[in-house]
Amino acid sequence: ADAITEIGAVKVRGGLVLGEFATLVDPQRSIPPQIVRLTGITTAMVCNAPTIDVVLPMFLEFARGAVLVAHNASFDVGFLRAAAEQCAITWPRPPVLCTVRLARRVLSRDEAPSVRLAALARLFAVANEPTHRALDDARATVDVLHALIERVGNQGIHTCADLRAYLPGVTPAQLRKRVLAERLPRRPGVYLFRGPAGEVLYVGTAIDLRRRAAQYFNGTDPRPRTKEMVALAETIDHVECVHALEAGVRELRLLAAHAPPYNRRSRFPHRWWWVVLTDEAFPRLSVLRTPRHQRAVGPFRSRADAADTAALLARFTGVRTCTTRLARSAVHGPACPPREPSRCPAARDVTAAQYAPTARRAAALIDGTDDSALAAAVQQITELAQRHRYETAARLRDRTAAAIEMLWRGQCLRALAALPELVAAAPDGSGGWQLAVVRYGRLAAAGAAARSVAPMPVVDALRVGAQVVLPHPAPLGGALVEETALIARWLAAPGVRIVSCVGADDGAGWASPLHCAGRWAAWAGVARSARMAAEQVLGQPVGGSELLTEPYPTREQLFGRTAVDRVGGAAQPVLPRRQPFGAAG
Repeated sequence: ADAITEIGAVKVRGGLVLGEFATLVDPQRSIPPQIVRLTGITTAMVCNAPTIDVVLPMFLEFARGAVLVAHNASFDVGFLRAAAEQCAITWPRPPVLCTVRLARRVLSRDEAPSVRLAALARLFAVANEPTHRALDDARATVDVLHALIERVGNQGIHTCADLRAYLPGVTPAQLRKRVLAERLPRRPGVYLFRGPAGEVLYVGTAIDLRRRAAQYFNGTDPRPRTKEMVALAETIDHVECVHALEAGVRELRLLAAHAPPYNRRSRFPHRWWWVVLTDEAFPRLSVLRTPRHQRAVGPFRSRADAADTAALLARFTGVRTCTTRLARSAVHGPACPPREPSRCPAARDVTAAQYAPTARRAAALIDGTDDSALAAAVQQITELAQRHRYETAARLRDRTAAAIEMLWRGQCLRALAALPELVAAAPDGSGGWQLAVVRYGRLAAAGAAARSVAPMPVVDALRVGAQVVLPHPAPLGGALVEETALIARWLAAPGVRIVSCVGADDGAGWASPLHCAGRWAAWAGVARSARMAAEQVLGQPVGGSELLTEPYPTREQLFGRTAVDRVGGAAQPVLPRRQPFGAAG
């Protein structure tokens, strides 16, 4: 993922092809599976190919005196410049033209929602289709370039200089600040743009810190907010990371600690909504910001989504939705208003002891040990469809699918957050291993064992130096939701191996209960596909019918009477010498 495996180029003048250059390149390492799937280039195909120190001088000679045109030129040229530096070759600094930037300047977003090379090739119906192989993509780029030039030919643009001037300009302030990026290493990690007072303006991750930061100063991103941020930036700090998982986790922690104004996502990780089962004689489902225990459904981005799921779960578990405070000696029912738009689903005239099995069934649904409520919901959808109440069935289907997906996601994350320690390894694509120590849903240590380095001593050193994590009485033990979700996705990636796992109190290890919502995940996927198909046919989001509506609990029933809160190289086993994993990253 960080070496050149193929170079392809086409030399064109006046629409005529003067020559072509194509060769595989031996990266002197195994090619990762995801690159094989994307390009079709295997390690066996490049084992007898020349290395980059042989190919690059030939390519530079072929391209001498020409303008380098590429789709997402900063990416391709960045690889070539890095290869030149690796081979001790002076980079000739040829003029560069990016067809991504040109397409964004020439085409409207209505005409071209995507400016990927394949999308532009389809838009212009070019003869050469891109295939993720170098020469094919170069030929397709030639066709796309000519099609874009045709669009601007009537605007007095006849030379390369005219065309480059037509692109979104780079301000003098951006050019002056390019030196900030040149101080960064060519390593993976996290970068932080800081303002005049040292405040964090923006946080991001990169495989190559220098190359990624340089893109902010060459006009690649035309968004006004980016230009504004670059104009304010005085310094760029960075944190080198062993691999992408560590970088992603550090980014999330830094976003939570600093809430940078120019980041849009993950700045406020505690602004989630949760559905919790209250701790009282007659428990009910309540929508809260900050639950004080781990038995919670969520997280939800919107309060309305949380309320809808709470209503659905209450309906099929039979827990009450009324907000009357009931003592242990009370009886449920007499205080419930009989003519609410949606009656309380709990049985009437029952004592706390008689109500307890209902509460236990709701708790078991959240924990994943009883899915009878989901089975009842699916059965009712089938019955509604059999009675030809299709709109009502479709709306209940969509609500049930959303609840299943949220329950399943929460149960997966809670299972990971319950583990005192899990050590995993992922192949790095070069014969080595990327290592991670996870404790209670948090990344406690990260390291790498390069090819020919025994990984287990590195694992032992990582475990000794890993961060001590103490869970809190909160959802996921107090871990950041997005951090635990990121770790779970990394663990589920192809090739990742579990090195060791210290199980939770029940000794089950990393496992989900037998009757968890995951049993219904396939059904929920089919339901979501059906909804998307209906929206495509109708051309608008599918909503509920005004004639066949299902009653919803009142606002007071859902939220109560009180206001809701407002808001790489050799092994690197020794983590204590590196920046510690804390709240600030």
